Amino acid sequence: MRSFRLLLLVLAMLPAACGDLPEPFRGNPGATARVLAQPPTPRLAVPTPRTALLSDAAAGSFANALASALQTQEVPAVAGPAQPGDWRLNTTAALHGDTVMPIYKVVDPTGKDRGESDGAPVPSADWANAVPTALSTAATQAAPNIASLLTSIQATIQHADPNSLYNRPAHVDVPPVTGAPGDGNLALTTQLRALLGKLGPMVQDTPANADFIVRGQVKMVPVADDQQRVEIQWTVTTPTGDERGRVVQLNNVPAGSLNGYWGDIATVVAQEAAGGVRDVILRQSGRDPNASAATPARPAAPATPATPATTKPSP
Repeated sequence: MRSFRLLLLVLAMLPAACGDLPEPFRGNPGATARVLAQPPTPRLAVPTPRTALLSDAAAGSFANALASALQTQEVPAVAGPAQPGDWRLNTTAALHGDTVMPIYKVVDPTGKDRGESDGAPVPSADWANAVPTALSTAATQAAPNIASLLTSIQATIQHADPNSLYNRPAHVDVPPVTGAPGDGNLALTTQLRALLGKLGPMVQDTPANADFIVRGQVKMVPVADDQQRVEIQWTVTTPTGDERGRVVQLNNVPAGSLNGYWGDIATVVAQEAAGGVRDVILRQSGRDPNASAATPARPAAPATPATPATTKPSP
């Protein structure tokens, strides 16, 4: 499933700490890793609304504003006509006295209505005159509710599918780590595979039938006072290469101290990273990282949108 990681990239920067090895890598909980929300669409098209009580020019501007606002909510939205396979956000508007109520409807690639969200009322004069600040504010206010609606739709789809990642453990390929001095590549790979596997995912050393691939890369950067900055990145992607999340660990160590045997250092690094990688995978599977991660979650009712009074997922 394609993500708008092409437009937005969010990293989890774990804080550096000081101390003797292996303590610099302790206390950097990988579980704080942030990831982009994965809506239920390869792409969400936002066509120019033709029945929203706006002129053609204003309608086009509003579609652009909506797409931009949704992108800030980490939704892969693009202003323009839907392409084959796209989901679609149709916008209409209703006049209520001296205000206009925008209405946003989510339509799947088959043309089925999946839910709708009501926007905040806009003074009818501002809407009719396409006052830029009014349209921009309407788009900005609507975006969080639409993103919440998409998340609810995704949860509904995943919960209903017995083969979805919500209902089974993810299969995760962990290829060999690269870039580490000494025996770091082997040690880090071995430890992450072992520790991540204890947290629930089915870890494998081949990409065959994998749901996600976790690649580790190490960089050693010389810094002042005869130190080296160790930069370790664990990137979670789909088998097609679409990035889903990233855990980053940064620490300073004495120069050359990792040129040989990593030992317990690799264990500590992997312990801290495994939780963050696990959380990325759980979120991408539609599951709550704060719930028990050892076993697949049981099907449950989808999460309630942030403002249930204005978002209405369709069955």
